[in-house]
Amino acid sequence: MKPTDLKCYGLLVELTGEDRDWLVELLDVETLAEGQTLFCEGEEADSLYLVESGSLRISSEADGSIGLLCAGASLGTVSVIIVGKRQASAIAESDCKLLVLTRGSFRRLADDAPRAACRLVEAIASELATSLRANLDYIRAGHSNEPAIIK
Repeated sequence: MKPTDLKCYGLLVELTGEDRDWLVELLDVETLAEGQTLFCEGEEADSLYLVESGSLRISSEADGSIGLLCAGASLGTVSVIIVGKRQASAIAESDCKLLVLTRGSFRRLADDAPRAACRLVEAIASELATSLRANLDYIRAGHSNEPAIIK
C-alpha cells in the first residue's frame, strides 16, 4: 500500500504535488512492533525514514536518550545522499509504520525526475542549515561545553 499524501512531513512540505507524486512511487513501507530496533548506532546509513504512525525513541551511547519522533517526523535524511554511519539508534516506542526511501531509490528519482530530486536535496539542506543555526545559537548562549540536541 502506497501513501497518497506526503504534505504532512515537514521535510516535504515545500515540494510540489508533482514532486511528491514522483517520490511516493519510490517509497517502501516498513512496520515495526513496539520495542523493535529500526537501526543501531554505527550501522551503515542508507535510507531516509518518514514516520507515518507510532513513535521512535532516538538514543546514542554518548548522549543517552535524545528524543522521541512521532508521526510527521523524518530521520536519516542525509543518508540518501551521503555515505556514512548512523550516529544514533532508533527503537520503536510503540507500533510504527514508516515510509522508506533508500539511497538506490533516491538515485532512481534523480534519473527519472531530476527536478524532484533537486528539490528534495534542497529540503534536506534547509533542514541541516536550521539544525546548524540552532546549534550555533545554543553555543552563543553560553552552552559551549555541551552540543545542542535538535529534536
